Amino acid sequence: MVSRLGIVSRLIVAAFLLCAATAAHAEKRVALVIGNSAYQAAPQLPNPAADARLMSDTLLSLGFSIVGGGAQTNLDKAGFDDALQKFGSELTGADVALFYYAGHGVETHGLNYLVPVDANPADEGDVFAQMIGMSALLDQLEKSGTRINLVLLDACRNNPFRDRGVRSLTGGLAQMQAPPGTLISFATQPRSVALDGEGGHSPYTSALVAKMRHPGFGLFKTFNEVGLAVEKRTQGRQLPFVSSSPIPGSFYFTGKPASPEVRPLRGKAEFAPDAKETGTGRGVSPVLDFPAARM
Repeated sequence: MVSRLGIVSRLIVAAFLLCAATAAHAEKRVALVIGNSAYQAAPQLPNPAADARLMSDTLLSLGFSIVGGGAQTNLDKAGFDDALQKFGSELTGADVALFYYAGHGVETHGLNYLVPVDANPADEGDVFAQMIGMSALLDQLEKSGTRINLVLLDACRNNPFRDRGVRSLTGGLAQMQAPPGTLISFATQPRSVALDGEGGHSPYTSALVAKMRHPGFGLFKTFNEVGLAVEKRTQGRQLPFVSSSPIPGSFYFTGKPASPEVRPLRGKAEFAPDAKETGTGRGVSPVLDFPAARM
């Protein structure tokens, strides 16, 4: 009798795990993944295109629909605009939107811009015409009607156009406030420069794909663990940063935490002593910034 109860309880647990994994992919998830390496008028970058392909493959395995079928690499301004337009169209009816970008980014006058491979500004006026403003992208996501918007930026590098009059207060990107339902993850702290890393991938993207695949990690725990992993790998030289508004409901890249295993004992059920609750781990890390409201 006890052995039968044991078999039944294990079947129930297995069914729960299957349902949890299926639920993680039941929502409509749409991602645009861009990696720019082959710049024409700025220093070329070794990792972004490979980082984007790694991110795209990871997101596909996690149930995301990828705009264009895969990573979009080395986009010029026209290609960037076209990808963003398709992204907006595919967000109709979506629950989760994710935008990932690796490549050069520029901050000027407190605003952040992503750099297409053909950007060649002669002065600050060309930035607005030749680059992609992050404020417009965030506005597009806010208006899309998605429940959760995730913006992942591996673009915190030195301004490659500073000698052309494109002024930046410091290196890296400026801090951005997240619209409602949005989380923005930067590869490093505002006004700081991220490392390209070794082995073909940046420390930030390598940590992202590893933590996204971890079963049971909620949204904020995922990015907290990313920050801790990057800090450790770079020996404290790079500290990722998150800006977020309140996120409704819960979100898991891979699946919800498994419920504690139930084992029959003398005709009664007991919780397995090795079952652990997946919570927020070490609490809120200093790498996270969660403003309660938009300023």
